[in-house]
Amino acid sequence: MTVNHVGLRVRDLDASKRFYEALGFTEKFSMDVDDAPTDRLLSLDPPLGLRVVYLTDGPFVLELLTFDEHEGRADERVITDIGLTHLSIGVDDVEAAKAAVVDTGGEVVTSSDLGAAVMVRDPDGQMVELLQTALRPVTPH
Repeated sequence: MTVNHVGLRVRDLDASKRFYEALGFTEKFSMDVDDAPTDRLLSLDPPLGLRVVYLTDGPFVLELLTFDEHEGRADERVITDIGLTHLSIGVDDVEAAKAAVVDTGGEVVTSSDLGAAVMVRDPDGQMVELLQTALRPVTPH
C-alpha cells in the first residue's frame, strides 16, 4: 500500500498555491476536471466546476481543489474535530517559515510557538504544524 495524495479543499486556488509553495512545495500540474465521472466518484450533483493543483514535496503529493459550483462550509476547524487535524511540514528555518506564512495570507498561532515547532493556519484556516526538520518523529523507509 502507498498513499497516493492528500486532498485539501480551498476557497482560492491561487492563494493557497502561493502559501504552500512558500513552505517548499512545487507545482507539478493543474487542471480543470470534467464533471463526469467525477460527480459520481464524489457523490455530488453537477455542475461541479472542479479545479485542482497538484503540489509535491519529495514523494508527498498535496492536491488543492476548489469547486466553482459548490460553496462548501467556511467553519474554522479546531484540532479536536474528527478527521484530518493538521498537516505537519518539516522546515529548516521556523522563523523564515513563519514569515512566509504571514506574507502569503496565513496566520501564526503565536500562543503555540515553541521555537522549534509552531502551529499556523493556511489562508482557509487549515491547521499546519511547522516543525524543525531535525525533529522528525518518524523516518520514512
